[in-house]
Formats: sequence, structure tokens, C-alpha cells
Amino acid sequence: MSGGTSLYQAVILDHNRQPRNFRPLPAAASQAVAHNPLCGDTVEIGVVVRDGEVSEISFQGESCAVATASASLLTETLQGRGVPAALSLCDQYVAALAGTADPPELPDALRPLLTVRRFPGREQCAALPVQAIRAALRRFSGAD
Repeated sequence: MSGGTSLYQAVILDHNRQPRNFRPLPAAASQAVAHNPLCGDTVEIGVVVRDGEVSEISFQGESCAVATASASLLTETLQGRGVPAALSLCDQYVAALAGTADPPELPDALRPLLTVRRFPGREQCAALPVQAIRAALRRFSGAD
């Protein structure tokens, strides 16, 4: 394994063992759940949006190491971003996971998760939190 891959794997393992923002969010203005019936992973996202910005975001659920690390890294990365920017970043991340794009503007914090592209089927695990994030933010996006 190359040094970069080892570092990325260490980041994923760290966020699985000690996930950031893994907690209930009683003040959540919106919550959404994503479930992968193939593997049983479930991720629930809670968000607080103030002045069009993600001021708080957390997650709960039972999921594999990849989905947990993804939710942890995404919640850290999205906090403080405007809702349109957060949704755009989610789109970029999913495209990068699918291998259809490798957007240069993808934050370095999310790049360790791109290693799952080498493991067919694991992209779904890394993308699962995005489903819940999109659903939770939809009411603030002006799309409804």
C-alpha cells in the first residue's frame, strides 16, 4: 500500500472509531434518514440552518466504517457553508465517488473517501450520508 493510501485509510479508520458530530441534535430544524437495504446501513442527519448557512449538523445511525467515516467527514466539511454550497459540494462528492469527475474544488478533507472507488459497491456506502443530507437540506434550498 502506498503512503498516501495508508494515510487515507488511517483517516477513514479514525473517523469510524471516533466519528465527529455523531450525536442527536434536538434543535434540528430538519432531519432525514437514508437506508441502504442491501447492507442494512442507516444514517440519520439533523441540521440547523441559520441565515441560509448550515450552523449545526450531526448524524446518528448504524453503518459500516465507510458510511460512518463519510458522515463524519461530510458533517465537518459542511458546517458553516451556505445551503446551496453544501448541496453543490454533495453533488461534487458523489460525482467524484462514481468516478465521473474528480473536481479540483473537492475539499482535501473528503479526498480520503475517494479510495473506495477501488472497491466496487463501496461507493454506495460512502454516498449514503449524502442522501440524508440532501433530504434534510431540501426544505432550505428553495427547490420546494
